[in-house]
Amino acid sequence: MAEIRSNTVLPAERRPVTLHTADGLQLVGELALPLDRPPVATLVCLHPLPTQGGFMDSHLIKKASWRLPPLAGLAVLRFNTRGTSSPQGTSQGAFDNGDGERYDVAAALDLAEAEDLPSIWLLGWSFGTDLALRYGCDPSVVGGILISPPLRFSKPEDLAAWAESGKPLVAIVPELDDFLRPPEARERFAVVPQAEVVDVPRAKHLFVGFTEQVLDEVVRHVAPAAYPLPRTYEGV
Repeated sequence: MAEIRSNTVLPAERRPVTLHTADGLQLVGELALPLDRPPVATLVCLHPLPTQGGFMDSHLIKKASWRLPPLAGLAVLRFNTRGTSSPQGTSQGAFDNGDGERYDVAAALDLAEAEDLPSIWLLGWSFGTDLALRYGCDPSVVGGILISPPLRFSKPEDLAAWAESGKPLVAIVPELDDFLRPPEARERFAVVPQAEVVDVPRAKHLFVGFTEQVLDEVVRHVAPAAYPLPRTYEGV
């Protein structure tokens, strides 16, 4: 058994995918699947703010795709929103301050449904949490995981829609966040009765050094039979 390190890429079926938006754009993406079994659930990942360096290869999202298919049996779909570039490539279009990105979220959900992926959860990080809140309360979506939610672009009516839906909503909030810390997060999310706020002590907005804790929380809600994740893997 070998220790899983920050740059460990575990075995999975990984293939590039192209998302097609309703307004005519093509977005760069990747779908990662377990090798040895059908996925038990699906993460559709929405990355941090591209104008601040966020993309589909931002570390938590990349490591989710590297680890969770074999360790938790999850399908992981990640992609660059419009106008965003990463080592995987550049998506067409231009950043639209979270407005035109509604079509990007819809295109990701369309692809997940076309691939017949089960139990779709949105996994948003920072800016991606606002996209999840604004556009992710869809009949195809089981629930949402919000990492470092700033509640910057989303509005009270977005939270109200999630509250009415009854869909699970989990906010993973760093104790030392730059935008929204746990006490305020509990106040803001109190309008969603089913929302759970998870406080991560000593963590900051980017969760550097806290990957294991964050992925454990994701799996605890999305694939609880795999919780907690192992820290070693045979054959690494």
